[in-house]
Amino acid sequence: MGLAERRATKAFQDERYPGIKQEIDAAAQKNVLLEIDWESLAVDDYADDYAENWHKIYFLPLIEAFKSIAFDDMGREALASGLKKVVIRNSGSIETTFQDGVLLLDYPFTNADYWQDRKETWQKLLEKGL
Repeated sequence: MGLAERRATKAFQDERYPGIKQEIDAAAQKNVLLEIDWESLAVDDYADDYAENWHKIYFLPLIEAFKSIAFDDMGREALASGLKKVVIRNSGSIETTFQDGVLLLDYPFTNADYWQDRKETWQKLLEKGL
C-alpha cells in the first residue's frame, strides 16, 4: 500500500467510517462488532475511489440488509442473539458465509454499483442462518 492509499484509507476511517458505523448499528439495532481488514480493501492505484466504492461495495448493502431484517421485533431479536461479528476483507475472491454468528464478507473491489444484489444475497444468507 502506497502513500496515496494510506492517506485515502486514513481519510475514510476518520471522516466517513464513524457515520457509517452509526448507520450500521442503527440498522441492526445493536452495537455490531466489525472487523475490517483495511489493508486488503486498499487496492493499489484506486485511492481516489475508496470513499464512494467502499461505501457501495461493503457498507451500504450491509446497512440495507440489516434494515430489511430488523424491521420487526423478531428480526431485531434474531440479529441481537445470532450475530456476533462482521468480518470485511478483500482477498481477491468472493466468499460470503455466516457461521457461528460470524458474517464474513470477502468481496473484491469491483461492481460497486451492484450493491443491491449484494444486499439481497447477504440478507438471504443472514436470514437463513439466524
